[in-house]
Amino acid sequence: MSTATRRRILEQVGLLHPSPQAVTAPLFDGHEPFFLPADKIQVKYEMLRAHLVDGISATAVAEQHGYSRAAFYLIADAFSEGGMRGLLDERRGRRGPLKLTPEVLKFVSSADPTLSGAQLAVEIEHRFGVSLHRRTVERARR
Repeated sequence: MSTATRRRILEQVGLLHPSPQAVTAPLFDGHEPFFLPADKIQVKYEMLRAHLVDGISATAVAEQHGYSRAAFYLIADAFSEGGMRGLLDERRGRRGPLKLTPEVLKFVSSADPTLSGAQLAVEIEHRFGVSLHRRTVERARR
């Protein structure tokens, strides 16, 4: 696969390094086409490897790979928790509705279909102590 193709694919899937020009680690000097400074996952992995295997300080490897020291520690923690998947960036924002617990969803699905979303929201607040907007209840019904 050519470098241009690889770069295009990385861009399509959102895995381009935010500042590949800041990657100054010797592996990414351009002599070896396998090591691409634009490949965010590869850069993160090699940064961790340089620290853990080669014994280079966290500050130095972070700088050589275009990251801050704080970012290095976040990446290291994510890797220790999730392995290679931890090197992928987390999706930003909430991971779904917070108040719609399985119990509330079960109640919504078994509720009288003639009740409006607003009426059902009132019932949920009385029964579970959770305040939901009528539109949230209506979406949960679908």
